[in-house]
Amino acid sequence: MKILGIEHVAIALQEASQARQLFGALLGLKDAGEEEVAGQQVMTHIFNTGGGKVELLTPTSVDSPISKFLDKRGARLHHLAFEVDDLQAWLTHLKGRGIELIDEQPRLGAEGNQIAFLHPKSTCGVLIELCQKH
Repeated sequence: MKILGIEHVAIALQEASQARQLFGALLGLKDAGEEEVAGQQVMTHIFNTGGGKVELLTPTSVDSPISKFLDKRGARLHHLAFEVDDLQAWLTHLKGRGIELIDEQPRLGAEGNQIAFLHPKSTCGVLIELCQKH
């Protein structure tokens, strides 16, 4: 099992136009487009950095996890995502070592990736996502 790198850093926002301007026009990052992830009630907008991505997250519903996050914490860094070679093996490994999993099984995320989240209670207060490319 290997961590292959940082897949993305996600930022939760109520509205993304100012951040899209910052990351695209001002910083010159390559705009990879947007995608709705209906199962998570979120719209993603992705910018490639060359060695990872910045993912802007905006809620598509007042009931979405991102909307609830924004209500409690405001716009800010939401999570850190690592690309892994074998997501299920990582989940089994981490659970066996006492890490609390939000997702016991991989699920479909943005860009067709399989994803799973680790609970911040077990990860020094940081929400961590593990991603396996499709």
